[in-house]
Amino acid sequence: MSAIMKLSILHPVSSPLRSLARDHRANTAVEFALAAPAIFLFMFGIIEVGYALWIQNALDYSVAAAARCASLSTSQTSGNSPCAPSGGNSQVTAYAAGESGASLTSGAFTYNSGASCGCQVTGSYTVALDIPWDNALSVNLSSSACIAPPPNKNCAS
Repeated sequence: MSAIMKLSILHPVSSPLRSLARDHRANTAVEFALAAPAIFLFMFGIIEVGYALWIQNALDYSVAAAARCASLSTSQTSGNSPCAPSGGNSQVTAYAAGESGASLTSGAFTYNSGASCGCQVTGSYTVALDIPWDNALSVNLSSSACIAPPPNKNCAS
């Protein structure tokens, strides 16, 4: 086949391809379509990690507040205390859930009035990170606080 014949066969195909290669009108849309999945994954990942940190902070604050409440609510305390001794574990864990400021229930907390360090409250919560394309990722968060009651006093039981 001669060179002239090859050129005449390729000319109808190569001419539109050359004009398409020179056309820059859709470059931005194509570049965005290629970069958008990574950008959105990164952005939603930051949001979900921020949510997990907020829940961890809520756990830390609520177990500390509940342990302090339980250590100060001894048998000599009046019955109107939020962690009154007559309420026991359920009242202390309910107080912790109320102090969290998040959607944590009293089932996320445990209270141990007989711990060697004093009044111990622990909390644990599993956060399912809803990052696109990876729905199986979850993080177990936990926190613990133990505060000794005043001298010659016992923890709320």
